[in-house]
Amino acid sequence: MIQNLAQNRLFQHIAFWLIVMISLTAIYGAGMPNYWLALGVVAMFLPIHMLYFYAIAYVVIPKFFDRKKYVGFLALLLLCVLLSTVLFRLVEILIADPIINNAIREKDPTFEWQKLKGSFVEQFTKSVYLTSAFEQTNIFVWVALSVKFFKMWFERRQAAIEAELNFLKGQLHPHFLFNTLNNLYALTLNQSPRSAGVVMGLSEILRYMLYEANTDVVDLQKDVRIVESYIELEKIRYEDRLDINFSINGLLPGLRIAPLLILPLVENAFKHGASEQLGDAWINMDLLIKNNLLKFKIVNSKPEHTFPEEREKHYVSIGLANVRKRLEILYPAAYQLKIREEEDLFAVILEIDLKKLVASN
Repeated sequence: MIQNLAQNRLFQHIAFWLIVMISLTAIYGAGMPNYWLALGVVAMFLPIHMLYFYAIAYVVIPKFFDRKKYVGFLALLLLCVLLSTVLFRLVEILIADPIINNAIREKDPTFEWQKLKGSFVEQFTKSVYLTSAFEQTNIFVWVALSVKFFKMWFERRQAAIEAELNFLKGQLHPHFLFNTLNNLYALTLNQSPRSAGVVMGLSEILRYMLYEANTDVVDLQKDVRIVESYIELEKIRYEDRLDINFSINGLLPGLRIAPLLILPLVENAFKHGASEQLGDAWINMDLLIKNNLLKFKIVNSKPEHTFPEEREKHYVSIGLANVRKRLEILYPAAYQLKIREEEDLFAVILEIDLKKLVASN
């Protein structure tokens, strides 16, 4: 309940202005006969602070700054600054200062306040008091505006991150589907009875992608199970010419991970390893989870004769680039993705601290 209240915008605004009132009362109360008088004077000026803030925050910024009408924005901003200063000074001269003066004279009848000397025009035009009015109207309002600007920046940044993640997920789905349909096409050309099994396996994976992986985090066991389903599809395609091993250790219930980070690495090993090798191929995978630290290592054989541009496929493939970008967004400073090439193999090692997922919204 307390958390929901703290997230309520009305409560946030009320709390902020109460803090402003208490702060100003504490500041000005030290120089007044008592703090109750200071509280009453502060309450007189509070509507000016509020009018100033809400005019800028909810009219000037959204209607001019956000629409890139910068000349109009600056003109209205200066007008708000001028009007708030003038209003503050008027309330001082006509209401607040006489009340303060009378309260002080009740205790000290000989007290004479230099600030009240002179005509209305003379008091209003004294530069020292206009400067003071400017400072007092702006200090807390611009603290509030700074908070609002930061909130706007943060919300736009979160929206941009969410849009980018959605784009990356959307990029992954057709990429995987394209490769798997190619596998199915190869089987149907040979009129393989295993085609039906591929269709069922593909249906299961796509159902997971479309309906279960559309969240910030998923159950790690389910994500790994989809990887195993994908491997079974590939086994049907390669039959006996592919030697594949997948060891899993420490996969306990309750572990959570951002979806579809492991599958593209597995797909990459098949696409740029086994599929390009004419003879027998092999893929070894090890998944270890210990103390919420996930380590996934996948090593695959590579064709005996490869051109430099073909070797680069492991490094620049859509799948790997996609995974790396999502890791940068979701697990900043909490992951490592290493790619190694040796004479007869490619290796990819992924490490993730599962506790340090950054929410995308």
